[in-house]
Amino acid sequence: MPLSKRAIAEFLGTFWLVFGGCGAAVLSAAFPNLGIGFLGVALAFGLTLLTMAYAIGHISGCHLNPAVSVGLVVGKRFPASELLAYVIAQVAGGIAAAAVLYVIASGKAGFDLAGGFASNGYGAHSPGGYSMVACLVAEVVLTFMFLIIILGSTDRRVPQGFAPIPIGLGLTLIHLIGIPVTNLSVNPARSTGPAVFVGGWAVEQLWLFWLAPIVGAAIAGVIYPAIAGEAKPEK
Repeated sequence: MPLSKRAIAEFLGTFWLVFGGCGAAVLSAAFPNLGIGFLGVALAFGLTLLTMAYAIGHISGCHLNPAVSVGLVVGKRFPASELLAYVIAQVAGGIAAAAVLYVIASGKAGFDLAGGFASNGYGAHSPGGYSMVACLVAEVVLTFMFLIIILGSTDRRVPQGFAPIPIGLGLTLIHLIGIPVTNLSVNPARSTGPAVFVGGWAVEQLWLFWLAPIVGAAIAGVIYPAIAGEAKPEK
């Protein structure tokens, strides 16, 4: 499959992930007067990934996340030469999704970006008021575990065709853990989309939501092959 077509698939998939997950948070959660609540938002993120994994997994591998792509490169599951194209497509998809979500959300009287627009944050901008260090550790650990799930469930030695289920459920689970801490990122493209529209503090804090997921994913890319005896590298 040509890289251009795979990049388009990554754009569309990341669009759906950010629009579906952040859309659930912005339009449906209604925190603190809960609509679908944290559980609903967590399910929304998991379902977007699960549905896209079946829709485009055979085209691009359905990374939808720069950290996932980095982890797969480190784990020798994905060629480094294609990393930049994937990351650009993913970030563009995240920003496009946030733009569409902004158009919809701003159609309601009283809408205000000061509410956060599902942006990720630490300190005063953490939903639960968690410190920068706590948020950094949470994002590293949760991304690490997410990549372990991805690497394990897509291992050639595992029954094929079922990987989207544990991966989607894994994303749901880590959202249930991490939403109160950072609004949960584990995905720089997901973080970048809303931050572009919120600006200010969201952009200033965006570094953490690039650094921590990439570090966590890279560690998983080293650890999983070490314990599982990972198979041959991509050429």
